[in-house]
Amino acid sequence: MQNAGARNPAEEVKMSKHILIVDDSKTIRNLVSFILKKEGYRVTMAEDGLDGLEKLYAANDIDLVISDINMPNMDGFTFIRTVREQEVYRNLPIVVLSTEGQEKDIKQGISLGANLYMV
Repeated sequence: MQNAGARNPAEEVKMSKHILIVDDSKTIRNLVSFILKKEGYRVTMAEDGLDGLEKLYAANDIDLVISDINMPNMDGFTFIRTVREQEVYRNLPIVVLSTEGQEKDIKQGISLGANLYMV
């Protein structure tokens, strides 16, 4: 019989995972954050690529980045390129979540280092 207050190992893993959401749309940030938090993940949100870099550097424990492409100040392509240029983040999973679904955009995102591109 399991203690009602105890977490199972799968829940412990989720609680330890930290996801950075980089999107200029407050609605998208809040929606994705809500879904991830409901599943037990820790979430940090950033308003654009520059804010995303600041939060990535400050957190030092990000396990996954979900990024938009079209953003002010620093777009998602520049954000991905900047992250991948740093050795410490070469293996950090990056998922693009964007309405930009043209083949050229998808190819560019993947070639810059995104692990997955979702339209």
